Amino acid sequence: MIMTKLTIKLYFLFLLVIGIACTPKLTSRFAGKVDFEALPEAYDAPAVARLKNNCNDYEAYIPDTTHLDHTPVKYVRINVHWVNNEDSSANFVGEEAIEFTKLLLHASNYNLIGNKKLLLPHGNDLPVLPIQYRLVLAPRPGHPDDNGIYFHFDDALCYYVHKGKNANLGNKRVVQKYGVQLDTVLNVFIMPHHPDSIASKTYSAGIVGVMLGNAVKLAGPFENLHLTAWSSRGALNHEVCHVFGIGHAWVQDGCDDTPLHSQACFNVTDRPGCDTMTSNNIMDYNFAQHAWSPCQIGKIYQRMSQENAPARKYLQPNWCELHDDRHIVIRDTVVWRGAKDLEGHLTIVPGGHLTIQCRVSLPKAAKLTLEPGAVLVLGNDARLHNACGDPWQGIEIQSLNKQSGKIIRIGNPKIENTPLGF
Repeated sequence: MIMTKLTIKLYFLFLLVIGIACTPKLTSRFAGKVDFEALPEAYDAPAVARLKNNCNDYEAYIPDTTHLDHTPVKYVRINVHWVNNEDSSANFVGEEAIEFTKLLLHASNYNLIGNKKLLLPHGNDLPVLPIQYRLVLAPRPGHPDDNGIYFHFDDALCYYVHKGKNANLGNKRVVQKYGVQLDTVLNVFIMPHHPDSIASKTYSAGIVGVMLGNAVKLAGPFENLHLTAWSSRGALNHEVCHVFGIGHAWVQDGCDDTPLHSQACFNVTDRPGCDTMTSNNIMDYNFAQHAWSPCQIGKIYQRMSQENAPARKYLQPNWCELHDDRHIVIRDTVVWRGAKDLEGHLTIVPGGHLTIQCRVSLPKAAKLTLEPGAVLVLGNDARLHNACGDPWQGIEIQSLNKQSGKIIRIGNPKIENTPLGF
């Protein structure tokens, strides 16, 4: 039979229609209670998922370098106060102080970005892990001329006395009088040492500091020309670590990777002991203060992730709003043992397997997507929510042919801030 051009066209159109009709169609819907299954006895969950979990275990917050995007960088909001005497002769002022402030933040963040190898324990093989937080200046919202840097001229409150009978390092009067946004911003006060203290041969007017909960006092840069912003960065980072619950490393601080030592060696020298017992840990007093241990990093991030931790309020809440460039995709087997504040959508692709054992916040309007063949396991302490109280879309389950994304629960996880929350 001879086929005409019209017949050929109709034939191929028929094949196209049949092909479209037979092509499997991807469908999706949002999960409800019916989608949660009891854990089957034979289910091969990762061993860590079967164990009783502690959401406050610092080890669960040590960044996973194979999935670093699972630990978004957090930003600590600070402002800086330059406290001077009334004739402005005791401390930096104006552009000189502003430039010092900017360099101090740059230098502090430089160390946070470039964590160094720990000198102690001597000969250790501890990994050098990334530090997932930074410091940022936080001006008052709605004040276009506010740069987050303030100047105060007050003879009665300007001086810092670190030791002796007139020590005032723990006095908060200057904070109470001049603090700005104390409920959401960590206030840093840079003060001069008292001239009477400097006159004493037994008083060291070097860089010193103290943490006072919602504020930090630092003293020393103005009196010492060698104390540049770069040589002052360790003191600021040290005090910020205190804010987030980290103790001094030379004593018992709850970390096995920060050994007890005498602090007798400020710098590495050939002197017996100082060739092997000098520290560069951020929480020691030493020549460098530029190294954080895995335990210290985990403890800081654990405190930052605690909803009821007072210091959490100093963090920039980037987890509230959806950021399309921070989409996390799970492609292999992953277990989240600690709380997380995500900043984008979360997707588990076919073959991906995510176990959530603690709190996970998804940003406003975000969704958690289970592609066909993906598995989501929610442990007894799992809680999916939005940490700012805003709605997110929920769990989208996709299906193709007879394969669907799957949710398995262990115990009674919670879903909040979604239309189908339960």
